[in-house]
Amino acid sequence: MKLNFRKYGEGEPVIILHGLLGSLDNWATIGRSLGELFKTHIVDLRNHGQSPHSDTMSFSEMAGDVIELMDDEGMGKASLIGHSLGGKVAMQLALGHSERVVKLIVVDIAPRAASGTYDNVFKGLFAVDPSAIQSRDQADAIMAQYLPEVRFRQFLLKNLTRNETGGFRWRMNLEGIFANYAKINLAIKSDHTFDGDVLFVRGKRSNYVTDGDMPRIRQLFPKVNLVTVTGAAHWVHADAPEAFQKAVLDFLRSDGKSFIRPGASP
Repeated sequence: MKLNFRKYGEGEPVIILHGLLGSLDNWATIGRSLGELFKTHIVDLRNHGQSPHSDTMSFSEMAGDVIELMDDEGMGKASLIGHSLGGKVAMQLALGHSERVVKLIVVDIAPRAASGTYDNVFKGLFAVDPSAIQSRDQADAIMAQYLPEVRFRQFLLKNLTRNETGGFRWRMNLEGIFANYAKINLAIKSDHTFDGDVLFVRGKRSNYVTDGDMPRIRQLFPKVNLVTVTGAAHWVHADAPEAFQKAVLDFLRSDGKSFIRPGASP
């Protein structure tokens, strides 16, 4: 599948993969910043943003989409940054195609199965009929009945875009994502390890990566480093952008051995 992407800069390649119900637009600021040092690609995963829609979206399929992008762009290897769902895709790619990955950065997601926590999210999204609304404020008011957090609703409403007649439509494949939600909550399974340098970045106010997850993480990624960002929840890169970018840049520019010890905080 030919994924939609945007690229910045020159140098060693870095690929950034967004989270569930997000898009490459969520990473544009960081993509431009990293583009000052690296050739940075920010990517829409399948069924998200402006990438093609599909009835299926397993981890292996989505990892294959990224491999296809790398082939098309002439990237033999690249470093990967993946947040949430994008982090699971990046893990799957590194474990299944280790020869294509230089360094791996996983942002606030563990390889274990996740419990379904998005029931109200989907209820709120499906409650909005894009063809029947007149404004984003109207859509926001409908979603507020299910989702009280304004910031999260604003994140989701970035998926609402104008259609050819001036009305609204969902840019992402909402039905396809919902149909595959149980599948993308599954654990990452692999009989292999990725033996390159790995950084897990978690938010201190998030429970997506716990101390109890670390034995399995170390089993799959023996050279793992862990950074816990104070003041950040699940959207680490948005909650604490300076601390996040410092950790990412320090890691990408390090030789692996000289980086922060596992468990340290910036």
